[in-house]
Amino acid sequence: MDEVEILLVEDNPTDAELTLRALKKNNIANRIEIVTDGDLALDFIFAKGKYSGRNPDRIPKLILLDLKLPKKGGLEVLSEIKGNPKTRLIPIVALTSSKEERDIVESYKLGVNSYIVKPVDFDKFILAIKEIGIYWLLINHPPRI
Repeated sequence: MDEVEILLVEDNPTDAELTLRALKKNNIANRIEIVTDGDLALDFIFAKGKYSGRNPDRIPKLILLDLKLPKKGGLEVLSEIKGNPKTRLIPIVALTSSKEERDIVESYKLGVNSYIVKPVDFDKFILAIKEIGIYWLLINHPPRI
C-alpha cells in the first residue's frame, strides 16, 4: 500500500467529497485515505482492526480532522494521537464547522496544529483547502518521525 499523504477524518459525505475535489483540483495530494468516524481514524493511525495489515510506521503527512464525529469524537481522536510519542508529531488540522470557543481552546490544549472553520461558500472552501495543502505538504518542514 502506498504511503498516505493525507488522512481525512470526515463523517459528512458531502464535506468529504468537497475536500477531495478541492485537493485534486489544486494537485495537492495523490494519496488520501478517508475514514468516517473517530474509531476508524485511530485504527488507521495505530494499524488496528480493519487496518491491522497496514505498516504503522507509514504515517500520514497530515491529518484533516472534523471534530463532530460518530463513535469517538474529534477531540478524543486528537488527544490519543497527540498523547502517543510515535504519533504526536503528525500535523493535525481541525477542519470543522464548530465555532465554539471551548472546542477551539480544547483543540489547542490537546495539541492541534491549526483550527479552521469550514467555509460555507464553495469557492472559499476550495481556497482554504488549497492553502492548507500548500502550507502543510509543501512549505512546512516537519521532523522525520
